[in-house]
Amino acid sequence: MIERIWSGGSLLYLALLPLSWLYGLFSWLIRLSYRCGLRKSWRSPVPVVVVGNLTAGGNGKTPMVIWLVEHLQQRGYRVGVVSRGYGGKPAVYPLVLGQNTSTREAGDEPMLIYQRTGVPVAIAPKRAEAVQALLQQQQLDVIITDDGLQHYALQRDFELVVIDGVRRFGNGWWLPAGPMRERAARLGSVDARVANGGVAQAGEIAMRLQARDAVNLLSGERRPVAELPRVVAMAGIGHPPRFFATLEKLNVEVVQEVAFADHQEYQQAQLAALVNADQTLLMTEKDAVKCRAFAQPNWWYLPVDAVLPSAQAEQLLQDIESLLSK
Repeated sequence: MIERIWSGGSLLYLALLPLSWLYGLFSWLIRLSYRCGLRKSWRSPVPVVVVGNLTAGGNGKTPMVIWLVEHLQQRGYRVGVVSRGYGGKPAVYPLVLGQNTSTREAGDEPMLIYQRTGVPVAIAPKRAEAVQALLQQQQLDVIITDDGLQHYALQRDFELVVIDGVRRFGNGWWLPAGPMRERAARLGSVDARVANGGVAQAGEIAMRLQARDAVNLLSGERRPVAELPRVVAMAGIGHPPRFFATLEKLNVEVVQEVAFADHQEYQQAQLAALVNADQTLLMTEKDAVKCRAFAQPNWWYLPVDAVLPSAQAEQLLQDIESLLSK
């Protein structure tokens, strides 16, 4: 229902407009308070690159963070990542992820970034505390913050916004009447705009998500995803239909689609009940980091990579590198 309201397919958003106006006013006052110096923001001694979005829901932000980390590493830079850690419940903040950190402590997205890239990752509601915790333990050249475009307590040197190229900005209203955290005019002040899927508009870098082979959660075996039999597809991400559409394009034999809430916490019995012995449970990599401890032999996940046009990708990296050379 909420997707229909946000997309402009229902007039029910009108009933939520008063709350949206309050949300917009509150957001504007927060940003104004930092501009006027009524609230203090903290500047990191190393450059900070924010990868964020203007809308709620899955936009492909985490694959973009991983892309940046990997490409900056290839150029010889020491990269750290900080995050709010949505869904995580550590005993104390800030939390620097380690080999024994659980997804329940850290949250699914920070754990995914940590396991995929191996770079230092820290979480805290106050991102400055997470940055400080990393810098106390590591010599780093750049910090990438996963989300946090609206977290003005941390100063940033480069802002990159990921846009859902298909859904764009829906009906354009602030939460909860629409999907907007900030109005689209905010794009005029950011350093880079990346459109995930759809058709990139003027000034935007086109991005697509490219699937790898499916990976078995228990054995690590890799197999072309189209070879998996009788797939029950599940996704607990910001926009599950994107995952299901990907499987359709890859000609996967899907017998059932199951959507969960973003950052859903899973139980073994809950997921085991979704499949029979002759079926395959296929999930996103973000879901997989929460399920490895109790995975069954017929559970697989599908990793995806962000892919950007080479010329635009090179320009983006050069723009960020120019900050690191100062």
